[in-house]
Amino acid sequence: MNPADVITRPIVTEKSTALGELGKYVFQVRSGASKHAIRRAVETMFHVEVASVNVMNVRGKPRRMGRFQGHRASWRKAVVTLREGHSIEVVPGV
Repeated sequence: MNPADVITRPIVTEKSTALGELGKYVFQVRSGASKHAIRRAVETMFHVEVASVNVMNVRGKPRRMGRFQGHRASWRKAVVTLREGHSIEVVPGV
């Protein structure tokens, strides 16, 4: 599997930015991705060594638009911890 197919996008929020200072980076990943696939994808895309991978499923929130109801899509989040001395520049220039 192509590493770009596993990692959908980086999650850039206030909380994930604070985790980045601790060597932890948050990504949205494909819903069927395993920890091993996420580890290989991060290591090949960013040329770093991964210490651990934690994953969680985020349920979609219910939403309304007037009288019509629906919900946002569910997705999978991965928190990747890197080994000492490695880092990723998630948002270049910031």
